[in-house]
Amino acid sequence: MFEIISLTLFVIVLILIALYMKSIKRIRELEFEKSSILVKHGKAIEQFFPFLENYPYSKNNFRFIGSPIDGIQFEDDKIIFIEFKTSNSKLSENQRRIKEIIEKKNVYFEELRI
Repeated sequence: MFEIISLTLFVIVLILIALYMKSIKRIRELEFEKSSILVKHGKAIEQFFPFLENYPYSKNNFRFIGSPIDGIQFEDDKIIFIEFKTSNSKLSENQRRIKEIIEKKNVYFEELRI
């Protein structure tokens, strides 16, 4: 009798562990889907940033690139590389590297002819 109860409890524990693992997997899938949707919405919204009222430059002088940075703003006396961020988003490693290159003034102009 004791062996049947022990075996039954063991099977119940295994089932509970399996259900727990399945629920964790589903939670991770939902988190990934949510982050993916947020990224897509963020990329769509970024294209409208230069048209917002508080954008500090002329929207006519902004050129959208998309990746690895959002765009370039051309002013009479300077060129500004711009990355739009929403909420708590941060620069990617690649974007931080680009920022460092620009801050070190390691930026050049080349004219290439075909």
